[in-house]
Amino acid sequence: MSVRSRKTLITALALTGGLTLAAVTPALAGTAASHTPRAAAVSGAQGDPRNVTQHVADFYGAYIDAVWATDDRSAGDAAKALRAFYLSAATQKKVAAFEKKEHADGILFAQNVPVKWSVAYTGSGAGHATSRVTLTWSDGKHPEVSRIDVQSDLKTRKITDLKPVR
Repeated sequence: MSVRSRKTLITALALTGGLTLAAVTPALAGTAASHTPRAAAVSGAQGDPRNVTQHVADFYGAYIDAVWATDDRSAGDAAKALRAFYLSAATQKKVAAFEKKEHADGILFAQNVPVKWSVAYTGSGAGHATSRVTLTWSDGKHPEVSRIDVQSDLKTRKITDLKPVR
């Protein structure tokens, strides 16, 4: 079996395991700063693998889950596998360069992990779609938020660029 085939298989297994776990585990709406789970009523969830904005939402949801799980040894490998699956090769290099220079996560543009996230479609053209990711960093009446514009290729659905919104 070639190295590429093995990497693809490992990535697929990691993603399948994570998705399976998500499907059989009660939904967690969020956690307090102490990483204590809070259960919340969820009326349901759905998705469409053909939808580019949904693809971005799937990535950010799984990625944040992986980097939040600091007590799980497999979380780092899961985050790497998610990057390999969802980001184009050029974007992976750009993220790595940002991280080396800024000493911060190049997906979240921060050194910590948000407590909530949301993704919205903002437009498309020239074979790409743009989604805006809103990251919420605290709870309360006036939570701190940041935003990232994420560009995706409409054909491959791979994330091709990430830019913090200033």
